[in-house]
Amino acid sequence: MIKIKGLYFDSKLKYSENISKPVPGAGEALIEIKLASVCNTDLEIIKGYKSFQGILGHEFVGIVREAETENLKGKRVVGDINIGCNQCSMCYKGLPNHCTNRKILGMSDKNGAFADYITLPEKNLYIVPDNVTDYEAVLAEPLAAALQIPELCHIKPTDKVVVLGDGKLGYLITQVLANTACDLKVVGKHSNKLKRFERYSKVALINDLEEAACYDMVVDSTGNEQGLKLAQKLVKPRGTIVLKSTYSSVAAFNPSDWVVNEINIVGSRCGPLDGALRLLAKKYIDVENILDNPCSLKHYKAVLFSKQDSKPVFDLTKDSV
Repeated sequence: MIKIKGLYFDSKLKYSENISKPVPGAGEALIEIKLASVCNTDLEIIKGYKSFQGILGHEFVGIVREAETENLKGKRVVGDINIGCNQCSMCYKGLPNHCTNRKILGMSDKNGAFADYITLPEKNLYIVPDNVTDYEAVLAEPLAAALQIPELCHIKPTDKVVVLGDGKLGYLITQVLANTACDLKVVGKHSNKLKRFERYSKVALINDLEEAACYDMVVDSTGNEQGLKLAQKLVKPRGTIVLKSTYSSVAAFNPSDWVVNEINIVGSRCGPLDGALRLLAKKYIDVENILDNPCSLKHYKAVLFSKQDSKPVFDLTKDSV
């Protein structure tokens, strides 16, 4: 049995070079991972979110090494992280992302991309255009998640919209929403990070924010329960709160205001990868300085558990076994 390296989580995160190389099943491809980016959800899983055991990671770009479809072999790909059962009512409705029996790459019943190899159904894969770099392609999954917001919610140019969170996802969301011509603002904790948002929106430090109940839409991409509490204060009656955050803690709040003010609460998750790749190919999305310089899996402790506000990406071509 061929062994590969990876980051395995079983109540604690461990680096191992003794993981069995995955074997693709019927309709699956074997993908050699090149880059894998760390999502806030990965960090929340380490804290206990979803009670997952296995290899973490779901933002990746890799090369297909084995496939039933010949023209996939050797192609650079990204992939949809949701694996439907193809038998339940949601799958029949064309909604495999909400399959009642779904597996989720690096999150639920499916080993993820913080390893040399993964397997995914061929239908989940999207070929990366030649003019899209690996560095850009590894952001296709979070960019697709940003694109899911206008997919679910109609945003008018006259709408007043605020994005909470100045991290990687918040930056991608801001660029997507800026194209709706809405009156856009980003609220964050870091003045140095907010500077890059100024090209696309107004900005404000959270401690300087004095507005209340004046936004048609509030998008929470903070990654913690405080974002939802702030969103509740900022959204106006009959407005919409879009939740992009997943976290291990339990948010305690009184939802009475949602009832009284007839607030729409919209959960928003994965989005269209094909659309994300088109935007990246056309260079419509700025990815400069979103991610830190790639490091090897062996150095995971230095980046995942650092007190610095890092945006790590793993280069699986380093320290190959």
